[in-house]
Amino acid sequence: MHLLSIADLEAKQVNALLKRAAQLKRKPGGRGRLPLRGRTLALLFERPSTRTRVSFEAAMAQLGGASIFLDSQQLQLSRGETMADTARVLSRYVSAVAARVARHSTLEEMAAYSTAPVINALSDLEHPCQVLADLLTVQERLGRLNDVKVAWVGDGNNVCNSWLLASALTGVRLAVATPKGLEPNGGVLGRARSMGADVELTRNPFQAVKGADVVYTDVWVSMGDESAAKQRRQQLAAFQVNADLVRAAKPGALVMHCLPAHRGEEITDDVMDGPQSLVFEQAENRLHLQRALLLWLLE
Repeated sequence: MHLLSIADLEAKQVNALLKRAAQLKRKPGGRGRLPLRGRTLALLFERPSTRTRVSFEAAMAQLGGASIFLDSQQLQLSRGETMADTARVLSRYVSAVAARVARHSTLEEMAAYSTAPVINALSDLEHPCQVLADLLTVQERLGRLNDVKVAWVGDGNNVCNSWLLASALTGVRLAVATPKGLEPNGGVLGRARSMGADVELTRNPFQAVKGADVVYTDVWVSMGDESAAKQRRQQLAAFQVNADLVRAAKPGALVMHCLPAHRGEEITDDVMDGPQSLVFEQAENRLHLQRALLLWLLE
């Protein structure tokens, strides 16, 4: 099985992953077991990374396996070898491939030719591993996911797209506030709604956060969007997650950001470092969720 999208999972599989991740977090040593001894994960990255790379490498090490980091610019891909041929070869060497790519179509091509599981470690369309870890974080704090209101504020990017699909599988109510032109992917939105997602779209961040249990944001200028940075900052200036916006949410509302953060831009220091912030808990939970995911795919 490949994991290219949150929608590749069923609700019961999401629940099982979250349950196992929570168990692994409580017992990080795994009672001395090394269930992935002899298994190898290839990390094929076209994009820079901190959390995704380190959490996957640490996850494999803690489970007894090994990982190999592959910078796409140092592979024969940079000299014209096709992704299809690369996938055919890698799947004869390794147990799974986690790929962080510019275009989602690259993942789809890899998955079509790989006999080893392919994991979406970020694409322009989705970031499923991030949102699965986010779900774990919310569940830890609130004790549930069903009927939790999450307000997404800012750019309707790949993380937002994965939240749309995740909401359909978990019962999360999602309110998405974006400026015109930066809405989430229409195809993903339609698919999420067809799966039963409860999604509200608005141009007003204060409307989105009304009654919200969680306020979530991400960088305004994602990787690959640097050429439009000035325009994006102008479009998103009214969508900053600051103390005023958080006060408009439910009292005690939690604040999330998937990092890296541009402090003072999409989120202010006082909010990110404040008592309602879950930012670094999210980051930690990438490790625990990915251990659960690797066990599910490989054990």
